[in-house]
Amino acid sequence: DIDLSVDFLMPKGSNSGIYLQGRYEIQLLDSWGNEKLSPGDLGGIYQRWDDSKPEGQKGYEGVTPRLNVSRAPGLWQNIRIVFQAPKFDAAGKKTANARVVQVVLNGVSIIENAELQGPTRGSAFPNEAATGPIRIQGDHGAVAFKNFKYTTSVNTKATDGTKQREWWQADRPVYVKVGTEPELLRSFVDIPGKRVTHAVNVGYPHNISYSYDLDNGALFQVWKGGFVDGTPMWNFRGDGNTTAIGSKIFLNDAPLLATLANDAAAWPDTVVTDAFRPKGYELDENGYPTFKYTLNGISVDDKTTNEDSKILTRTLTISGNATGKLYLRAAVGSDIVEAGDGLYSVNGYEYYVQVGKDAKAIIRNSAKGKELLIPVKDADKGTSVKYSLIW
Repeated sequence: DIDLSVDFLMPKGSNSGIYLQGRYEIQLLDSWGNEKLSPGDLGGIYQRWDDSKPEGQKGYEGVTPRLNVSRAPGLWQNIRIVFQAPKFDAAGKKTANARVVQVVLNGVSIIENAELQGPTRGSAFPNEAATGPIRIQGDHGAVAFKNFKYTTSVNTKATDGTKQREWWQADRPVYVKVGTEPELLRSFVDIPGKRVTHAVNVGYPHNISYSYDLDNGALFQVWKGGFVDGTPMWNFRGDGNTTAIGSKIFLNDAPLLATLANDAAAWPDTVVTDAFRPKGYELDENGYPTFKYTLNGISVDDKTTNEDSKILTRTLTISGNATGKLYLRAAVGSDIVEAGDGLYSVNGYEYYVQVGKDAKAIIRNSAKGKELLIPVKDADKGTSVKYSLIW
Protein backbone atom coordinates (compact mmCIF):
# COMPACT_ATOMS: atom_id res chain seq x y z
CA ASP A 1 0.00 0.00 0.00
CA ILE A 2 1.17 3.53 -0.66
CA ASP A 3 -0.03 7.13 -0.51
CA LEU A 4 2.34 8.89 -2.92
CA SER A 5 2.67 12.57 -3.80
CA VAL A 6 5.15 13.94 -6.34
CA ASP A 7 5.71 17.09 -8.39
CA PHE A 8 6.51 16.59 -12.07
CA LEU A 9 7.21 18.68 -15.16
CA MET A 10 6.81 17.64 -18.80
CA PRO A 11 7.86 19.31 -22.05
CA LYS A 12 5.55 19.55 -25.02
CA GLY A 13 4.42 16.18 -26.35
CA SER A 14 6.20 14.12 -23.70
CA ASN A 15 4.99 10.83 -22.25
CA SER A 16 5.88 8.98 -19.05
CA GLY A 17 4.22 6.98 -16.31
CA ILE A 18 4.43 5.90 -12.69
CA TYR A 19 4.14 2.13 -12.26
CA LEU A 20 2.85 1.18 -8.82
CA GLN A 21 4.63 -2.02 -7.71
CA GLY A 22 6.21 -1.89 -11.18
CA ARG A 23 2.91 -3.26 -12.53
CA TYR A 24 0.06 -0.73 -12.60
CA GLU A 25 0.67 2.42 -14.62
CA ILE A 26 -0.68 5.85 -13.78
CA GLN A 27 -0.18 7.73 -17.02
CA LEU A 28 1.88 10.92 -17.28
CA LEU A 29 1.31 12.74 -20.56
CA ASP A 30 1.29 16.23 -22.00
CA SER A 31 -2.52 16.36 -22.12
CA TRP A 32 -2.74 20.15 -22.06
CA GLY A 33 -5.97 21.26 -23.72
CA ASN A 34 -7.19 17.77 -24.66
CA GLU A 35 -10.99 17.65 -24.54
CA LYS A 36 -11.64 14.01 -25.47
CA LEU A 37 -9.95 12.04 -22.69
CA SER A 38 -8.92 8.39 -22.52
CA PRO A 39 -7.05 6.13 -20.08
CA GLY A 40 -3.88 7.28 -21.87
CA ASP A 41 -4.27 10.89 -20.72
CA LEU A 42 -2.59 12.48 -17.72
CA GLY A 43 -3.66 10.85 -14.46
CA GLY A 44 -5.46 7.96 -16.15
CA ILE A 45 -4.96 4.30 -15.28
CA TYR A 46 -3.44 2.80 -18.40
CA GLN A 47 -5.12 -0.11 -20.14
CA ARG A 48 -4.28 -3.75 -19.86
CA TRP A 49 -3.20 -5.38 -23.14
CA ASP A 50 -3.87 -8.53 -25.12
CA ASP A 51 -1.83 -8.93 -28.32
CA SER A 52 -3.98 -11.88 -29.42
CA LYS A 53 -6.99 -9.64 -29.99
CA PRO A 54 -7.67 -7.78 -33.28
CA GLU A 55 -6.36 -4.25 -33.84
CA GLY A 56 -8.43 -1.72 -32.00
CA GLN A 57 -9.40 -4.27 -29.35
CA LYS A 58 -6.04 -5.07 -27.81
CA GLY A 59 -6.41 -2.52 -25.02
CA TYR A 60 -9.08 -3.13 -22.39
CA GLU A 61 -10.13 -1.96 -18.96
CA GLY A 62 -8.19 1.17 -17.96
CA VAL A 63 -9.78 4.22 -16.30
CA THR A 64 -10.27 7.65 -17.89
CA PRO A 65 -9.77 10.79 -15.75
CA ARG A 66 -13.00 12.59 -14.89
CA LEU A 67 -11.63 16.03 -15.78
CA ASN A 68 -8.66 17.41 -17.66
CA VAL A 69 -6.88 19.66 -15.17
CA SER A 70 -3.42 19.26 -16.69
CA ARG A 71 -1.10 22.25 -16.93
CA ALA A 72 0.80 23.61 -19.90
CA PRO A 73 4.14 22.06 -20.91
CA GLY A 74 7.06 23.32 -18.85
CA LEU A 75 5.01 24.00 -15.70
CA TRP A 76 5.27 22.07 -12.45
CA GLN A 77 2.30 19.87 -11.60
CA ASN A 78 1.43 17.63 -8.67
CA ILE A 79 -0.10 14.19 -8.57
CA ARG A 80 -1.18 12.22 -5.52
CA ILE A 81 -1.91 8.50 -5.83
CA VAL A 82 -3.51 6.44 -3.06
CA PHE A 83 -3.03 2.72 -3.79
CA GLN A 84 -3.97 -0.53 -2.06
CA ALA A 85 -1.90 -3.54 -3.02
CA PRO A 86 -3.53 -6.88 -3.89
CA LYS A 87 -3.97 -9.26 -0.97
CA PHE A 88 -2.91 -12.92 -0.82
CA ASP A 89 -3.55 -15.77 1.61
CA ALA A 90 -0.89 -17.99 3.16
CA ALA A 91 -0.95 -20.25 0.11
CA GLY A 92 -0.28 -17.34 -2.25
CA LYS A 93 -3.81 -17.20 -3.67
CA LYS A 94 -5.06 -13.72 -4.40
CA THR A 95 -7.94 -12.77 -2.11
CA ALA A 96 -8.40 -9.12 -3.14
CA ASN A 97 -7.54 -7.16 -6.26
CA ALA A 98 -5.29 -4.11 -6.25
CA ARG A 99 -7.18 -0.86 -5.99
CA VAL A 100 -6.47 2.77 -6.83
CA VAL A 101 -8.32 4.48 -4.02
CA GLN A 102 -7.80 7.94 -5.47
CA VAL A 103 -5.84 9.98 -8.00
CA VAL A 104 -5.63 13.71 -7.29
CA LEU A 105 -4.13 15.86 -10.04
CA ASN A 106 -3.27 19.48 -9.30
CA GLY A 107 -5.57 19.45 -6.31
CA VAL A 108 -8.58 17.87 -8.05
CA SER A 109 -9.77 14.30 -7.56
CA ILE A 110 -10.01 12.71 -11.02
CA ILE A 111 -10.29 8.97 -10.18
CA GLU A 112 -11.75 7.20 -7.13
CA ASN A 113 -12.06 3.59 -6.07
CA ALA A 114 -10.84 1.87 -9.24
CA GLU A 115 -10.31 -1.88 -8.97
CA LEU A 116 -7.43 -3.36 -10.96
CA GLN A 117 -7.95 -6.89 -12.27
CA GLY A 118 -4.31 -7.27 -13.25
CA PRO A 119 -1.12 -5.47 -14.40
CA THR A 120 -1.42 -2.80 -17.08
CA ARG A 121 0.50 -2.75 -20.36
CA GLY A 122 4.25 -2.38 -19.92
CA SER A 123 4.37 -4.08 -16.52
CA ALA A 124 7.83 -5.16 -15.44
CA PHE A 125 6.38 -8.41 -14.02
CA PRO A 126 3.89 -10.87 -15.49
CA ASN A 127 2.47 -11.80 -12.10
CA GLU A 128 1.00 -9.86 -9.18
CA ALA A 129 2.50 -9.67 -5.69
CA ALA A 130 1.95 -8.08 -2.31
CA THR A 131 4.92 -5.74 -2.74
CA GLY A 132 6.92 -4.21 -5.56
CA PRO A 133 8.95 -1.14 -6.55
CA ILE A 134 7.94 2.27 -7.81
CA ARG A 135 8.97 2.31 -11.46
CA ILE A 136 9.13 5.37 -13.71
CA GLN A 137 8.81 5.13 -17.48
CA GLY A 138 11.72 6.96 -19.04
CA ASP A 139 11.89 5.94 -22.70
CA HIS A 140 8.95 7.94 -24.14
CA GLY A 141 10.18 11.50 -23.56
CA ALA A 142 11.74 13.83 -21.04
CA VAL A 143 10.23 14.29 -17.59
CA ALA A 144 11.41 15.89 -14.33
CA PHE A 145 10.40 15.00 -10.76
CA LYS A 146 10.84 16.59 -7.35
CA ASN A 147 9.39 16.42 -3.85
CA PHE A 148 8.64 12.70 -3.60
CA LYS A 149 6.57 12.14 -0.46
CA TYR A 150 4.93 8.92 0.59
CA THR A 151 3.53 6.87 3.41
CA THR A 152 2.69 3.16 3.40
CA SER A 153 -0.31 3.80 5.67
CA VAL A 154 -3.48 3.89 3.59
CA ASN A 155 -6.68 4.20 5.62
CA THR A 156 -9.96 3.79 3.76
CA LYS A 157 -12.12 2.73 6.70
CA ALA A 158 -14.70 4.95 8.38
CA THR A 159 -14.15 5.77 12.03
CA ASP A 160 -16.54 4.61 14.75
CA GLY A 161 -17.80 8.15 15.23
CA THR A 162 -18.72 9.90 18.47
CA LYS A 163 -22.50 10.40 18.43
CA GLN A 164 -25.57 8.58 17.19
CA ARG A 165 -27.49 10.83 14.83
CA GLU A 166 -30.46 10.48 12.52
CA TRP A 167 -29.77 9.56 8.91
CA TRP A 168 -29.83 12.55 6.59
CA GLN A 169 -29.09 12.94 2.91
CA ALA A 170 -28.07 16.26 1.42
CA ASP A 171 -29.69 17.54 -1.72
CA ARG A 172 -28.02 16.84 -5.01
CA PRO A 173 -25.23 19.28 -5.86
CA VAL A 174 -26.11 22.11 -8.22
CA TYR A 175 -23.43 22.30 -10.90
CA VAL A 176 -23.49 25.09 -13.48
CA LYS A 177 -22.20 23.94 -16.85
CA VAL A 178 -20.97 25.77 -19.93
CA GLY A 179 -22.42 24.89 -23.30
CA THR A 180 -21.48 26.27 -26.71
CA GLU A 181 -21.55 29.88 -25.51
CA PRO A 182 -19.91 31.65 -22.56
CA GLU A 183 -21.67 31.46 -19.20
CA LEU A 184 -21.65 34.30 -16.65
CA LEU A 185 -22.73 33.94 -13.03
CA ARG A 186 -22.67 36.60 -10.34
CA SER A 187 -21.92 35.39 -6.79
CA PHE A 188 -19.73 35.71 -3.73
CA VAL A 189 -16.37 33.96 -4.09
CA ASP A 190 -14.14 33.04 -1.15
CA ILE A 191 -10.43 33.53 -1.72
CA PRO A 192 -7.49 33.40 0.72
CA GLY A 193 -8.16 35.92 3.46
CA LYS A 194 -11.40 37.44 2.20
CA ARG A 195 -14.73 37.05 0.43
CA VAL A 196 -15.19 38.80 -2.91
CA THR A 197 -18.75 40.11 -2.74
CA HIS A 198 -19.11 41.49 -6.27
CA ALA A 199 -17.65 38.69 -8.36
CA VAL A 200 -18.55 37.47 -11.83
CA ASN A 201 -17.60 33.91 -12.75
CA VAL A 202 -17.03 33.59 -16.50
CA GLY A 203 -16.93 30.16 -18.13
CA TYR A 204 -15.92 29.68 -21.74
CA PRO A 205 -16.37 26.68 -24.03
CA HIS A 206 -13.40 24.28 -23.94
CA ASN A 207 -13.34 24.14 -20.11
CA ILE A 208 -11.53 27.38 -19.28
CA SER A 209 -12.87 29.88 -16.73
CA TYR A 210 -12.02 32.90 -14.60
CA SER A 211 -13.46 35.09 -11.84
CA TYR A 212 -13.57 38.88 -12.03
CA ASP A 213 -13.97 41.42 -9.21
CA LEU A 214 -16.35 44.21 -10.21
CA ASP A 215 -15.16 46.29 -7.26
CA ASN A 216 -11.66 46.87 -8.61
CA GLY A 217 -11.27 45.30 -12.08
CA ALA A 218 -9.14 42.37 -10.86
CA LEU A 219 -9.15 39.03 -12.66
CA PHE A 220 -8.35 37.16 -9.46
CA GLN A 221 -8.48 33.44 -10.29
CA VAL A 222 -8.41 31.12 -13.30
CA TRP A 223 -9.12 27.43 -13.65
CA LYS A 224 -9.71 24.53 -16.03
CA GLY A 225 -12.08 21.60 -15.67
CA GLY A 226 -15.75 22.27 -14.98
CA PHE A 227 -17.38 25.64 -14.31
CA VAL A 228 -18.86 26.30 -10.85
CA ASP A 229 -20.65 24.49 -8.03
CA GLY A 230 -23.66 26.60 -7.09
CA THR A 231 -24.78 24.37 -4.23
CA PRO A 232 -23.59 26.74 -1.46
CA MET A 233 -25.60 29.53 -3.08
CA TRP A 234 -28.82 27.68 -3.90
CA ASN A 235 -29.08 24.81 -1.41
CA PHE A 236 -31.65 25.63 1.31
CA ARG A 237 -31.23 29.31 2.23
CA GLY A 238 -27.73 29.46 0.75
CA ASP A 239 -25.02 32.00 1.47
CA GLY A 240 -24.47 33.49 -1.99
CA ASN A 241 -21.16 31.70 -2.52
CA THR A 242 -19.98 29.52 -5.43
CA THR A 243 -16.84 27.41 -5.84
CA ALA A 244 -14.84 26.67 -8.96
CA ILE A 245 -14.91 23.11 -10.33
CA GLY A 246 -11.38 22.36 -11.42
CA SER A 247 -7.76 23.17 -10.70
CA LYS A 248 -7.58 26.82 -9.63
CA ILE A 249 -4.71 29.27 -9.76
CA PHE A 250 -5.24 32.26 -7.52
CA LEU A 251 -3.73 35.40 -9.00
CA ASN A 252 -4.51 38.43 -6.80
CA ASP A 253 -7.44 40.66 -5.96
CA ALA A 254 -5.68 44.01 -6.21
CA PRO A 255 -6.35 46.62 -8.90
CA LEU A 256 -4.92 45.84 -12.33
CA LEU A 257 -4.05 49.48 -13.12
CA ALA A 258 -2.41 52.10 -10.93
CA THR A 259 -0.78 55.49 -11.22
CA LEU A 260 2.59 55.47 -9.46
CA ALA A 261 4.70 58.44 -8.44
CA ASN A 262 7.82 56.53 -9.54
CA ASP A 263 9.00 53.04 -10.49
CA ALA A 264 9.65 52.14 -6.85
CA ALA A 265 6.28 53.22 -5.41
CA ALA A 266 4.24 50.44 -3.76
CA TRP A 267 1.33 48.96 -5.66
CA PRO A 268 -2.04 49.76 -4.00
CA ASP A 269 -3.94 46.84 -2.46
CA THR A 270 -7.29 48.58 -2.91
CA VAL A 271 -8.85 51.42 -4.85
CA VAL A 272 -10.43 54.53 -3.42
CA THR A 273 -14.20 54.16 -3.75
CA ASP A 274 -14.69 57.50 -5.50
CA ALA A 275 -11.76 56.81 -7.86
CA PHE A 276 -13.14 53.52 -9.23
CA ARG A 277 -16.56 53.47 -10.87
CA PRO A 278 -17.86 50.26 -12.48
CA LYS A 279 -19.86 50.76 -15.66
CA GLY A 280 -21.16 47.21 -16.07
CA TYR A 281 -20.32 44.96 -18.96
CA GLU A 282 -21.35 44.32 -22.56
CA LEU A 283 -21.54 41.04 -24.46
CA ASP A 284 -20.30 40.73 -28.02
CA GLU A 285 -22.02 38.68 -30.72
CA ASN A 286 -20.39 35.49 -29.34
CA GLY A 287 -21.30 36.19 -25.73
CA TYR A 288 -17.85 37.31 -24.56
CA PRO A 289 -18.03 40.07 -21.93
CA THR A 290 -16.18 43.38 -21.93
CA PHE A 291 -16.05 44.88 -18.43
CA LYS A 292 -16.13 48.65 -18.30
CA TYR A 293 -15.03 51.07 -15.60
CA THR A 294 -13.36 54.39 -14.94
CA LEU A 295 -10.33 54.84 -12.69
CA ASN A 296 -9.33 58.35 -11.70
CA GLY A 297 -11.06 59.63 -14.82
CA ILE A 298 -9.46 57.08 -17.16
CA SER A 299 -11.91 54.93 -19.15
CA VAL A 300 -11.13 51.22 -19.34
CA ASP A 301 -12.65 48.43 -21.46
CA ASP A 302 -11.42 45.05 -20.22
CA LYS A 303 -12.02 41.98 -22.44
CA THR A 304 -10.66 38.46 -21.92
CA THR A 305 -10.94 35.76 -24.60
CA ASN A 306 -9.82 32.13 -24.79
CA GLU A 307 -7.41 31.96 -27.69
CA ASP A 308 -6.67 28.49 -29.06
CA SER A 309 -9.03 27.06 -26.38
CA LYS A 310 -6.04 26.80 -24.03
CA ILE A 311 -5.02 30.26 -22.85
CA LEU A 312 -6.74 33.45 -21.73
CA THR A 313 -5.80 36.66 -23.52
CA ARG A 314 -6.73 39.93 -21.86
CA THR A 315 -7.00 43.16 -23.84
CA LEU A 316 -7.48 46.52 -22.15
CA THR A 317 -8.52 49.57 -24.14
CA ILE A 318 -7.57 52.65 -22.14
CA SER A 319 -8.26 56.33 -22.76
CA GLY A 320 -7.98 59.48 -20.66
CA ASN A 321 -5.44 61.69 -18.96
CA ALA A 322 -3.47 59.92 -16.21
CA THR A 323 -2.34 62.00 -13.24
CA GLY A 324 1.08 60.33 -13.24
CA LYS A 325 2.86 57.28 -14.62
CA LEU A 326 0.23 54.65 -15.44
CA TYR A 327 1.14 50.96 -15.11
CA LEU A 328 -0.54 47.60 -15.54
CA ARG A 329 0.50 44.85 -13.13
CA ALA A 330 0.34 41.62 -15.12
CA ALA A 331 1.59 39.34 -12.32
CA VAL A 332 2.71 39.24 -8.70
CA GLY A 333 4.38 36.25 -7.08
CA SER A 334 7.17 34.85 -4.99
CA ASP A 335 9.38 34.95 -8.08
CA ILE A 336 9.05 35.97 -11.71
CA VAL A 337 11.58 34.81 -14.30
CA GLU A 338 11.91 35.92 -17.90
CA ALA A 339 11.88 32.88 -20.20
CA GLY A 340 12.44 34.72 -23.49
CA ASP A 341 10.26 36.16 -26.29
CA GLY A 342 8.03 38.02 -23.85
CA LEU A 343 7.25 34.92 -21.76
CA TYR A 344 7.54 35.05 -17.96
CA SER A 345 7.16 32.25 -15.44
CA VAL A 346 5.50 33.03 -12.10
CA ASN A 347 5.82 31.31 -8.71
CA GLY A 348 8.44 28.78 -9.73
CA TYR A 349 6.78 27.80 -13.02
CA GLU A 350 3.23 27.66 -11.64
CA TYR A 351 1.93 29.60 -14.65
CA TYR A 352 3.15 31.82 -17.50
CA VAL A 353 2.42 35.39 -18.53
CA GLN A 354 2.97 36.28 -22.19
CA VAL A 355 3.37 39.95 -23.12
CA GLY A 356 4.01 41.68 -26.42
CA LYS A 357 7.62 42.08 -27.52
CA ASP A 358 7.34 45.87 -27.44
CA ALA A 359 5.55 46.00 -24.07
CA LYS A 360 8.81 46.84 -22.25
CA ALA A 361 7.71 44.91 -19.17
CA ILE A 362 9.53 45.48 -15.88
CA ILE A 363 10.28 42.92 -13.17
CA ARG A 364 10.65 44.64 -9.82
CA ASN A 365 10.93 43.68 -6.16
CA SER A 366 8.02 44.25 -3.80
CA ALA A 367 6.99 43.42 -0.26
CA LYS A 368 5.23 40.32 -1.65
CA GLY A 369 8.12 39.11 -3.79
CA LYS A 370 8.19 40.12 -7.45
CA GLU A 371 5.91 42.11 -9.72
CA LEU A 372 5.62 42.24 -13.50
CA LEU A 373 4.65 45.75 -14.61
CA ILE A 374 3.80 47.02 -18.09
CA PRO A 375 4.03 50.81 -18.64
CA VAL A 376 0.86 52.20 -20.24
CA LYS A 377 1.82 54.84 -22.80
CA ASP A 378 -0.34 57.36 -24.70
CA ALA A 379 -3.48 56.84 -22.65
CA ASP A 380 -4.49 60.42 -23.49
CA LYS A 381 -4.61 59.43 -27.18
CA GLY A 382 -6.29 56.08 -26.55
CA THR A 383 -4.23 52.92 -26.35
CA SER A 384 -4.50 49.18 -25.74
CA VAL A 385 -2.47 46.70 -23.71
CA LYS A 386 -2.60 42.94 -24.20
CA TYR A 387 -1.19 39.99 -22.27
CA SER A 388 -1.98 36.29 -21.92
CA LEU A 389 -2.25 33.84 -19.02
CA ILE A 390 -0.98 30.34 -19.78
CA TRP A 391 -1.32 27.38 -17.41
